[in-house]
Amino acid sequence: MSLTKLTTGTIRWGIIGCGNVTEVKSGPAYQLTKGFELNAVMRRDAVKAEDYAKRHQVAKFYSNPDDLINDPEIDAVYIATPPDSHMYYALKVADSGKPCCIEKPMAPNYKESLAIQTAFESKKLPLFIAYYRRTLPRFTKIKTWLDDGAIGEARTVQWTLHKPPSKIDLSQEFNWRTDAEVAPGGYFDDLASHGLDLFNYLLGDIEEARGFSSNQQKLYSAIDCVAAVWKHKTGITGSGNWNFGTYHRQDEVIITGSKGAIQFSIFDNSPLVLKSEEGEMKLEIEHPKHIQLHHVEAIRDQLFYEDSYHPSTGNSALQTSWVMDKILGKI
Repeated sequence: MSLTKLTTGTIRWGIIGCGNVTEVKSGPAYQLTKGFELNAVMRRDAVKAEDYAKRHQVAKFYSNPDDLINDPEIDAVYIATPPDSHMYYALKVADSGKPCCIEKPMAPNYKESLAIQTAFESKKLPLFIAYYRRTLPRFTKIKTWLDDGAIGEARTVQWTLHKPPSKIDLSQEFNWRTDAEVAPGGYFDDLASHGLDLFNYLLGDIEEARGFSSNQQKLYSAIDCVAAVWKHKTGITGSGNWNFGTYHRQDEVIITGSKGAIQFSIFDNSPLVLKSEEGEMKLEIEHPKHIQLHHVEAIRDQLFYEDSYHPSTGNSALQTSWVMDKILGKI
């Protein structure tokens, strides 16, 4: 289906993998966005797929992904499964000729991300990745400060993300987020990708990166701590420390410039703090109830309007996948 056909009328979406992330964060956003409809969902457990469809007033449900992808009444597909299956489904969607949005990370590694991007690019199909922080008002405000020179020239960025092990971590029950077969980078894959992608957006693409990682707690098969340094093409240097076995939670980013600093959290709703020659300002910006709403609206705008640009595409997410693999020493 061509983009021209999609830009007239309503775009009918289907979701592959209607799990927790789609309950509040993303699924309702496709229903609330003008010009979009959520017409079908798929889950391998047919009972759970039917339950989701009934609770969210979705017309169709499937237990076979091919049935949803090839449904002539579905114009575009959102893949919301664990990352180890992203490439498998994405290539099928590309073969069907339909636009796609994929949950982050784009894939477990750069090689698979490149295969996905190449497939969609070769067919000139729109591809979006759910790094929705690029469209959240909280972070677009930070970008405005940076672009307006509120802290002069940005020099460095530092991010610390620490958290204690969760109940499921301590129980050692199966959790795909910490299973090395599904997500070898563990919570680093799941969480750090959000921040590193955001730094690419705020400060320019990262051109060099390296890091160290290990499994300190031995609670699960994936790694549980990472330390890294990097350099942006703009010359800005960065460092990060992610540890998922500490005694307390800490989520703090500091961007330091020639004339001030910006302090904020990636995941927590702490106030944005701007320190400049004019003093200190704190600003609270709440997230929307359905946190992917602005991201989905931006997808609509790019599909409908020629002069609209979505900040999180397959190309930008491919860059993030490259940074992640460089930090983990995979490439």
